[in-house]
Amino acid sequence: MQFGRYYEEFEVGAVYKHWPGKTVTEYDDHLFCLITMNHHPLHLDLNYAEKTTQFKRNVVVGNYVYSLLLGMSVADVSGKAIANLEVESLRHVAPVFHGDTIYGESTVLDKVESKSKDDRGIVTVETRGHNQDGTLVCIYRRKVMVPKRAYGEARGGEQPGRPEPVAPKPRS
Repeated sequence: MQFGRYYEEFEVGAVYKHWPGKTVTEYDDHLFCLITMNHHPLHLDLNYAEKTTQFKRNVVVGNYVYSLLLGMSVADVSGKAIANLEVESLRHVAPVFHGDTIYGESTVLDKVESKSKDDRGIVTVETRGHNQDGTLVCIYRRKVMVPKRAYGEARGGEQPGRPEPVAPKPRS
């Protein structure tokens, strides 16, 4: 299984459909809120949501949706990245609710070779998240610094740092 891409492997216009999707549970949402100290009742208090919001239910915290999509894209986009450089834009287009399943896809918008180091380049992608009905829920653009193939090969190839198995020592 490929994990990320080298600079040479990105093509402007290519679309990567990230698989599998993820069904968001109430637990996922509440744990993320608590870990990040976002205690807004829209996300945590069902009574509040039912009585005071237009949705009449909890809305999944947007940063979880973004983080989920970012994670989904790693195997296709940034698995070999040297650095995530920038998130240019982030829009939450529609709410996500407990029980929704999120699917992501990324489109390569641009690629530019580094001006200071010839062993890497910068790739710009736009990632879109849709729910199970195909409704766009989140869209963002980011720039990722990725190595060229020679950089990767000089540092261990496809699985850098992976040790070679050794035979077990005989018992005496």
